[in-house]
Amino acid sequence: MIKVIHVHLIYEKKNFYFGSISAIFDVLTEDEVGITKNSLLHAGMTDGGCKITKRAMIIQSHLIRSGK
Repeated sequence: MIKVIHVHLIYEKKNFYFGSISAIFDVLTEDEVGITKNSLLHAGMTDGGCKITKRAMIIQSHLIRSGK
């Protein structure tokens, strides 16, 4: 399974999709996301898990592909 992390910036109304938590902070700043990289890495995100900050919703899931 391929992990996907969806980041929805609430005020900017923008969506981003990443392959890892570290990749989020290559594109967005901690101020934009509303949480530090270290805090998010230790948040215990699981498949289907969601972390909501004042500025963003961060949802971890997996990519579903066709078996064909």
